[in-house]
Amino acid sequence: MDPFVYNGLPTRVIFGVGSLDQLGREIELLGATRALVLSTPQQRDQAEALATQLGSRAAGVFAEAVMHVPVETARKARDYAAAVGANCAIAIGGGSTTGLGKAIALETALPILAIPTTYAGSEMTPIYGLTEGGVKRTGRDMRVLPSTVIYDPALTTSLPPALSLTSGINAIAHAAEGLYAQDANPVVSLMAEEGIRALGQGLPQVMRKPDDLEARADCLYGAWLCGAVLGSVGMSLHHKLCHTLGGTFNLPHAETHTIVLPHVLAYNRHAAPAAMRRIARALHADDAAQGVFDLAREHGAPIALKEIGLTAGDLDIALDLALKNPYWNPRMVERVPLRALLEAAFEGRRPT
Repeated sequence: MDPFVYNGLPTRVIFGVGSLDQLGREIELLGATRALVLSTPQQRDQAEALATQLGSRAAGVFAEAVMHVPVETARKARDYAAAVGANCAIAIGGGSTTGLGKAIALETALPILAIPTTYAGSEMTPIYGLTEGGVKRTGRDMRVLPSTVIYDPALTTSLPPALSLTSGINAIAHAAEGLYAQDANPVVSLMAEEGIRALGQGLPQVMRKPDDLEARADCLYGAWLCGAVLGSVGMSLHHKLCHTLGGTFNLPHAETHTIVLPHVLAYNRHAAPAAMRRIARALHADDAAQGVFDLAREHGAPIALKEIGLTAGDLDIALDLALKNPYWNPRMVERVPLRALLEAAFEGRRPT
């Protein structure tokens, strides 16, 4: 076995149906007394119900989280947190809400308690992202890592099946790239394959029966593991492309990951054969790229960037941006094959 380095991240995880009932205790364990509840506008009712449940421990509700965390929204949220005297933040929702909590913590070191209702995985990482002037900037800082995460599968049953599917494939993308990361290690690789397996098992059942708590638990468990992979090792070409496409053209985050991932796996197929075998095995497929593509297509997810708002004229802009400061990747990132990758993803062609 080759030498390796493994860094475990210090997040407390509470997992299980009904675990939301432990929220008050977890706030106390953080030493907090005034919690600011964060959400998107669409989840305002859920956030306000949570604040009501907390009673005097709730400092207020800020329900303006949006995709890609615009710096203007981050500043407004920080100002509001200071104004209400919050000494912790509760992020209920998906990656947009968790990302907003991280933006607050980045400058205030406010502890975050995350309650995921999607499979985004952001809650398990010290990675933050901020978008300014159409450019998304990402970074790592331990101040933004949530201190506690409550995973309650019952909270994900209201996530529409279509969003569950794309959110789950977004999570698979974290694990897939973790398997061929430059700093990959055996421990993270075990989590990655198990996370992909759990999501590959749970997502089809969720599409058939959205209120199946066992299937929801499989998906949330898989998302936790995939998020832990994202937080532990570096990402590669797939994440560079999705950050570029999402931040520049404001494309929906999970759908972008869903569409791009099979094509990146095909691009890297021969450069990372061991990783591809593990991805294929986890999905019970013959090929990693086609296994992910079929998981998306057979259950109705978008498979073409042109379906979600990208135009043909945007491709060269995306190409130029993706080639600037590229992430490490197992295969050299070159203009001509990368242009072909983007074209295939734009058209929704089966990866070859």
